[in-house]
This record gives sequence, C-alpha cells and structure tokens, in this order.
Amino acid sequence: MAIEVGSKIQGKVTGITKFGAFVEVEPGKTGLVHISEVADKYVENISDFLSVGDEVTVKVMKVEDDGKIGLSIRKAQDRPQEERPKSSGSGRPKSGGERPRGGSKPPQQRPASFEDKMSSFMKDSEERLATIRKHTEKRGKKSRK
Repeated sequence: MAIEVGSKIQGKVTGITKFGAFVEVEPGKTGLVHISEVADKYVENISDFLSVGDEVTVKVMKVEDDGKIGLSIRKAQDRPQEERPKSSGSGRPKSGGERPRGGSKPPQQRPASFEDKMSSFMKDSEERLATIRKHTEKRGKKSRK
C-alpha cells in the first residue's frame, strides 16, 4: 500500500522522544507524530498519551522527497463538526449554531478578539511603564541632592 498524503492508516508506536513519537506505518516505513499532533489539548509529556507498542490511527500529513513522513493522531480522529476547534477567528458560531434568545450577545459578554486583548495589554503596559518612569525620576532627583 502506498503512503499518500491525507490517508488514514493504522500504525504501531516504535519510539518516543520529547518532541514526538515514531510510528511504523508499514514494515520498514516509519513516520513522526510531532508532540503538537498527538492531542487537541496541550501535551507536556508525550508519555502521558502514548507508549511504545500502542496501536494508533494516524493521518499522513506530508511525505517528503527524502522519505520523511509527517503524521498526525489528532487529525485522524473522526469527530462531529461541533466538537472540532474553530478555525475562524471571528468568534461567531457558524450557521446553525446556537444563539441566545432575544438577539445577539451584548458586546461586554462576547469573547474578546485578539485585537481587543492586544489593545488591553498595550494600555496596561503603557500604564506600568509610566509608573516605573515616574518612580525612577523621583529616585534620580533624590540621588542628585
């Protein structure tokens, strides 16, 4: 069986490192599941999720010219559409999603966008820097006297 990008295949974990797991997908053909492709949540220690000898289903993400095979366990899992992480950054549910009765959410209850978070961070940062500058100037004046 040829290993093709996008195909889901069974494999056996043959080795574990701090950055991922090696999975034998065919006799003599081994690919790497990077630690970020093991689960949908943060994986600090891959051994908490996999052990040598485990049978896993993997999705072939890439096959390089030099024979290296990139694999993913998390993308090989079949999940209903509503359980998949959102890929759009709009923060709005896709059509058919549940909306609260009585219209849309008030702005203060809506999750903050990246831009909103960044703006808040910059404002806090500027306030902290201003406070530090103020205290530094006071110290400088005292030491000159």
